[in-house]
Amino acid sequence: MSESIDLRVVELLAARLCHDLIGPVAAIGNGAELLADEEPDFLQDAIALVGESARKANRRLQFYRFSYGFSGGEPAGLPPHRLAGAFFEESSITCDYREAARGLSLEGQKLACNMLAVGGDALPRGGQLVLDVAAGRPQLEATGEGSGPSGQMQAAFALSTPIDELTSRAAGAYFTGLLAARLGCRIVLDARPGGFRLGLAPLEGSGRAPRR
Repeated sequence: MSESIDLRVVELLAARLCHDLIGPVAAIGNGAELLADEEPDFLQDAIALVGESARKANRRLQFYRFSYGFSGGEPAGLPPHRLAGAFFEESSITCDYREAARGLSLEGQKLACNMLAVGGDALPRGGQLVLDVAAGRPQLEATGEGSGPSGQMQAAFALSTPIDELTSRAAGAYFTGLLAARLGCRIVLDARPGGFRLGLAPLEGSGRAPRR
């Protein structure tokens, strides 16, 4: 498939990442203001707020750098499974990145991390994500309340959403669909009460076996 991506997809991804980072960065600013007040009663709270928010922003940036920015070679920083674990740390979602998934190629794990990010978005009340391997491809099992990825997200997975109708919320799912297509696959969703599964199937007409 072509490696080019429509500029609007890039813009929407950037908007989504900024949205996710604004909270912890703003909290750092609030903590700095409390420190500037020089009120002893607020000092420890301000230090704790700055430290916690900085760690959260750092975890998200490292995860996003691999998930959206990695383009081959050796990734900088922590391995993907640790990036994913840190990304969901202190959230209402637990992430189980199985050993088999850690053996996937780095491109396969980049796709897997994007599946985790989209899966987490589909669990607004929390739950569990288990990343494993099926038929040599990443597979995500999600457990939690809700109906799973919305119709908008499903259309984005399938790359059937017109670019001019894509939203920042669905941009991650669209990018995930692009990564799957690059590996000769398509995203398959199996939704059920209390959870859903995201898997991969060979892309029709790809003419080649998907890469791990």
